[in-house]
Amino acid sequence: MSVLRIALAQVDLVVGDLDGNCAMVRDRVRQAAAAGAQLVVFPEMTLTGYPPEDLVLRRSFRRASCAALTALATDLAAAGHGGLGVVVGYLDTDGGPRNAAAFLQDGQVVARYFKHHLPNYGVFDEDRYFKAGDQLTVVRFGDLDIGLTICEDVWQDGGPFAAAAVAEVGLLVNINGSPYERNKDDVRLTLLQRRAVEARSAVVYVNQCGGQDELVFDGDSFVVDADGTLLARAPQFTEGLYLVELDLPVSTGNTATRAGELAVARYRAPLPPVPVTGPLAEPLGIAERVPDEAEVWGALVTGTRDYAVKNGFSSVVLGMSGGIDSAVVAAIAADAIGGENVYGVALPSDYSSEHSLSDAVQLAANLGAPLQTVPIAPMVSAFVESLKLTGLAEENVQARVRGTTLMALSNQHGHLVLATGNKSELSVGYSTIYGDAVGGFAPIKDVPKTLVWQLARWRNAEAVRRGEQPPIPENSISKPPSAELRPGQLDTDSLPDYELLDRILALYVDSDAGFDDLLAAGFDEELVTRVARMTDAAEWKRRQYPPGPKISLKAFGKDRRLPITNRWREHGPAAD
Repeated sequence: MSVLRIALAQVDLVVGDLDGNCAMVRDRVRQAAAAGAQLVVFPEMTLTGYPPEDLVLRRSFRRASCAALTALATDLAAAGHGGLGVVVGYLDTDGGPRNAAAFLQDGQVVARYFKHHLPNYGVFDEDRYFKAGDQLTVVRFGDLDIGLTICEDVWQDGGPFAAAAVAEVGLLVNINGSPYERNKDDVRLTLLQRRAVEARSAVVYVNQCGGQDELVFDGDSFVVDADGTLLARAPQFTEGLYLVELDLPVSTGNTATRAGELAVARYRAPLPPVPVTGPLAEPLGIAERVPDEAEVWGALVTGTRDYAVKNGFSSVVLGMSGGIDSAVVAAIAADAIGGENVYGVALPSDYSSEHSLSDAVQLAANLGAPLQTVPIAPMVSAFVESLKLTGLAEENVQARVRGTTLMALSNQHGHLVLATGNKSELSVGYSTIYGDAVGGFAPIKDVPKTLVWQLARWRNAEAVRRGEQPPIPENSISKPPSAELRPGQLDTDSLPDYELLDRILALYVDSDAGFDDLLAAGFDEELVTRVARMTDAAEWKRRQYPPGPKISLKAFGKDRRLPITNRWREHGPAAD
C-alpha cells in the first residue's frame, strides 16, 4: 500500500473567464502545496467554467482553452509547484470539441482524458457540443495507477468504471459539474459506492460549487473506498480546499491496452509524488447532512448571489407587498448579498390592505433593507382613464405599473430586479406578463407555493436557533395569499387550494403524467382538466419569465421544453 495526500478543490467557477479560473487554480494549488498535498483535483471544465453551452462552437474559445491549459502547466512549475500532480477540466480540440481532463506535472500536460458518456437529457446537451472519448486514461504516479473520469461516466453503466477494474487502477478520479436538485446528494453517494465496488478502486469525487444562470452546483465532494465505504465528505454550498490521505494499492504492473469497449491509454508522470512531511493537520471528515429546507435554502441563496455578483450587480430591488413570496425572496436576497443591498419598494394601490404595507415595513426592518413607498394609484388612474379599461385589463394595469416602476428604479440606480413568482403560480399562469413577471432573476421560480411557506417557517426557526431576529413577519406566513388587484380578492378565488394544486403539478409538470395517470392518483377529473388547461395555456408566459435556480427534478426552462403553438390537450374519457 502507498499513502497519497489529495486536495479536493471544491471551487466556484465563472463560465468564459479563463484568466480568472486559471488564477484560482494557481492560488488553490499554492494552498495545497502549503498543506503538503501531492495531488490536487479540480472540477469538470475548470478552465472554461461549466456549462459553456454554445461557446464551445466558437473556434476562438476552443483554442483559448487549450492555450490556457499549456500556460497553466508552465505557470505552476514556475511557481515552484511542478512536483504536484494537478487534475483540471478543460475544453480540448483533438478530433472535435472534447469535454476533457488533464493531468499536469513538472510544467507538462502529462495525460488527457476525454469524457466517454455524454449526457443528453434534462439540462444537458452534450451530444450537441462534444465528441465522446473511447479510452480510459491511466497515469502512473509514483507507484500508483490513477484513472481519470468525468461526471456522467459515473451515471451510466459500463465505460470507464468497468474498464478500470480490468486495468487494475488503484484510484479513480471523477471530476464533476453536477447540478443540484433536491435529494440528489443521496443518489450520488449510493451510485459512487456501487461504481467503486464495480471498479475495485477508491474513488475521489470532486464537484464544483456555485451558481451559473439557472443551475446551482452544491459541491458535496467526497471519497469512497474500494469497498464502497464513505471515507470523507465535504459540506454542500461551501467553497474550500479539502484534504484527505488514502492508503492505496500500488500498481500491479497491469499492461492491458483494452478493457471491453474502451482502449486503455497509459502514461507515466515525470516525477514521483512530492514527499509528505508531517501529519495532515486538518483532514476532511464526513460533513453532517442538513435538513431538506436548509439544503434548498442554500441552493436558492447560492444561485441568487452568484447570478447577481457574476453579472456585475451589487444590489437588488423588488416589490415588497407584505405577502409570503416577496418576503421569502427578500430574505433569500439578504442572505445572499446582505440586507443593506436589498432595496424594497412598497407599491400600494387603492385595493392594498393596511397590513400589506405594515408587513412590508416590518420585513424591511428585520432585514436591514432600505424601503421606499411609491403609491401607484395616480399612475394606474392615468392608464385606466386614458384607455377606458375595466375588469381584468384594469387589474393587470396595476401589476404592470408596479413592474414599470421597478424597472425604472433598476435603470436609475443599477439594481437587479428580482421577480417574486413561485412555481405553482408560474405553472398555471397566475401572473401578469410585463407586470409581476418583470425582472432579471427569479429566486423562487422553481419553488412550489407550499414549499415557500415551509421555507419561511424554517428560516424563521433557524434565526431563533441562532439567537437572531426572524426575518419574515409571522403575518406574511399566516394570512391567506392575495394579489390584491380587486376588493377582497384571494388566490383561492381563481385557484385550487395550494396543497392540492401542488400535488397535481408535481405529477403533471415534474413527472410528465398524463390525464389517466392523474385520475389513477385519485384526483377529480374536472379539477385535473382545469389545472392541465391552465398549465398548457401559460407556456408563452413562462418563456418570457426571468431565469431562476433549479431545485427540482424538472424546472421550467432547459428542463421542460414544450411548444408554445400546440393544440394537444390532456383530457378525460368524457371528452373522447
